[in-house]
Amino acid sequence: MTNIDKEITELLNSYPVILFMKGDKHFPKCGYSRLAVEILNEYEIDYVTFDILQDENFREQLKLYSDWPTYPQLYVKSELIGGSDILKELHLNGELSTILNL
Repeated sequence: MTNIDKEITELLNSYPVILFMKGDKHFPKCGYSRLAVEILNEYEIDYVTFDILQDENFREQLKLYSDWPTYPQLYVKSELIGGSDILKELHLNGELSTILNL
């Protein structure tokens, strides 16, 4: 396990809902990240964001860790839920509130 893998694990264990994205929830830096933030903001939940553009090594290692090639990546209780397309689908069919335990 690399140091970055340990950092990822610590982040996942520290926050029940974390979105790895381009930018942050106040200033998304791509349309997919913006969509993910807009969807999450419709739920009254606390979530944190992590700007993967700040560290290229972290960004590339998280892709390997998650076996997911794109961003954003939403994790709930350390489990990868998916990217913005999956988030949108789960939101529209009502499953996202169940995943978020609302």
